Amino acid sequence: MAYEYPWTYNGVIFDSEDIGAYYGFIYRITNLTNGHDYVGRKYFKTIKKRPPLKGKKNKRLETIETDWKDYWGSSSRLVADILALGKEQFKREIIHLCTSRGETNYMEAHYQFMEVVLLREDNYNGIIQIKLGKGSVKDLKINKTNE
Repeated sequence: MAYEYPWTYNGVIFDSEDIGAYYGFIYRITNLTNGHDYVGRKYFKTIKKRPPLKGKKNKRLETIETDWKDYWGSSSRLVADILALGKEQFKREIIHLCTSRGETNYMEAHYQFMEVVLLREDNYNGIIQIKLGKGSVKDLKINKTNE
């Protein structure tokens, strides 16, 4: 079933079958009427805790897909504009795919700082919130072309 307002990656519709080993993504939602945008992150999967089976002690963990297909950002100003103007006036694009939780968190902050989202009037981001330790990004490699 085709989704009415899909996410795109490099101009191509991105769906559940494309997730593969990716953990999350960095996205941009753009208001097509005025060019304002929002940069954020979203995880593809989450862990749901289930009660233990009868006679067992350990809880069961199940990995399930998040609501990423229906997600429209956490900015109250952005959500208000989406409600006022309609979803058809916004473009949702994935700008970076990430293979770990640490990479997803790091790359969100990286893109937000790189695009100076807090200093731009044409941006919906109102806060950059990050708590990230060196252990979370130990597998990331420095890409000299992005500096």
